Amino acid sequence: MGTIHLFRKPQRSFFGKLLREFRLVAADRRSWKIMLFGVINLVCTGFLLMWCSSTNSIALTAYTYLTIFDLFSLMTCLISYWVTMRKPSPVYSFGFERLEVLAVFASTVLAQLGALFILKESAERFLEQPEIHTGRLLVGTFVALSFNLFTMLSIRNKPFAYVSEAASTSWLQEHVADLSRSSIFLPRMNPFVLIDLAGAFALCITYMLIEINNYFAVDTASAIAIALMTFGTMYPMSVYSGKVLLQTTPPHVIGQLDKLIREVSTLDGVLEVRNEHFWTLGFGSLAGSVHVRIRRDANEQMVLAHVTNRLYTLVSTLTVQIFKDDWIRPALLSGPVAANVLNFSDHHIIPMPLLKGTDDLNPVTSTPAKPSSPPPEFSFNTPGKNVNPVILLNTQTRPYGFGLNHGHTPYSSMLNQGLRVPGIGATQGLRTGFTNIPSRYGTNNRIGQPRP
Repeated sequence: MGTIHLFRKPQRSFFGKLLREFRLVAADRRSWKIMLFGVINLVCTGFLLMWCSSTNSIALTAYTYLTIFDLFSLMTCLISYWVTMRKPSPVYSFGFERLEVLAVFASTVLAQLGALFILKESAERFLEQPEIHTGRLLVGTFVALSFNLFTMLSIRNKPFAYVSEAASTSWLQEHVADLSRSSIFLPRMNPFVLIDLAGAFALCITYMLIEINNYFAVDTASAIAIALMTFGTMYPMSVYSGKVLLQTTPPHVIGQLDKLIREVSTLDGVLEVRNEHFWTLGFGSLAGSVHVRIRRDANEQMVLAHVTNRLYTLVSTLTVQIFKDDWIRPALLSGPVAANVLNFSDHHIIPMPLLKGTDDLNPVTSTPAKPSSPPPEFSFNTPGKNVNPVILLNTQTRPYGFGLNHGHTPYSSMLNQGLRVPGIGATQGLRTGFTNIPSRYGTNNRIGQPRP
C-alpha cells in the first residue's frame, strides 16, 4: 500500500481549472448569446476561407480577417463577464480587471499582424498577378459585412466600446469627420462599423472593375487598402491599452488629480502630501497611493477620512499612508571633538574651541606669548569663537588623532595640507581642536623665523 496523505487537496490540471472557469461563465445567461454568436462566427469564417481559396482573391482574405477579429472581440466580452464574477484574491489584490485590458491589447495586435501579412502577400502579387474569379467574391463580401455589422450592433462589448471612445481617432475617422460636415455621417463613427463599410465598398469596386475590364491588379490594391485601414484603426487602441498595462496616468485626468492634491494639502492638520502615484487599473478605474504628513496633535482617522473622501471621486482603489510630523533634529556638536571625527575621507569639520589663557606656552616653538599683543579674536579678520568651523581637506593618508606629539613636524607643513580659512593669509594663526597646538600666533612674522 502507498502512503496515505491526510488533508491533502487534489491538484487540478490547467485544463481542469479552465473548464471550471468556463462553467462559471456559462452559468450566466448573458454569456449564452455571446457563445451563440461565436459558433456562428466560426461557421461563417470557415465558409469565407473556402471562398477566398476558390476566388483566389487576397482582398476577400483581408476582409475575412475582420471576421476573425470579431471572434476575438467575442472572447474579450466573455472575459469581461468573467472578471465581474471574480473577486480579488490575496494573490491578485486589485482584482482581474487588467485581464480584459490584456485581451483588448492582444486582439488589436493580432489584427495588426494579420494586416502586415496581407501587405507582404500583396507585395508578392504585384510581381506576378494571378487571375481572380468573381463567382463568390460578391457573395462573400455581403455575408461578411452582414455578420460583422450584426455582431457589432447586437453585442454590447464593454471593453472595446470604452477603448474606441477613449483612444485617439484613427486617420480613417478623421477623414470621415471632415466629410461629415456636409454629409449625414456622424462626427465620430464607430471605428469597427466604419472599417466594415469601407472594406465592403473596396470589394464592390474590385468586383466591378474585374467584371468590366478584367483588371486583376485592383484586387491587390484593394487588399492593401483594407490592410492599411485595419492597421490604422487598431493602432490607437493598441497604444491606449498598452499604456494602461504600463500603469501610466491618463492625460485627461492629470489636471483633476492635481486639483484634488492641492485641496488635500489645505485640509486641517495636513502638513505635506508627497509620493503620490496614480495609474489606470482597468478601463475606467484608477488606483493610487499617497503619503500624508500631519501634525502631531492631529487626529489620524479624521484626516484619513477627509483625504479618502476627496480623492475617491476619481480614484476607486486608494492607499493612504499617514504619519505624524517628527520634531527630532540632529544635535549640534559642542565641546571637544572625538578622535574619530577626523577619519572622514574628504573633508574634516572641526568646531572652534574657546580661547585659552594668555600664560600658555607654545609646545611646538617654545615661544612665550606676548601679553601686550591683542587677542586674536579681537584682531581684524581673524578667527575667533564666533566664526564658522574650519574645513580641513584630507590630502594625506596618515591618520590624525588627539594626543599625538607634533613637535617634530614644522608648522609650515601643516599649513601646506590645505588648512585655510577664507579671508586669512597663510601667515595668520589658526585655531583647531588639537590640544597640543597653540591657541595664538603672531601675524607679522614669516613662518620658521623666531620672534623677538
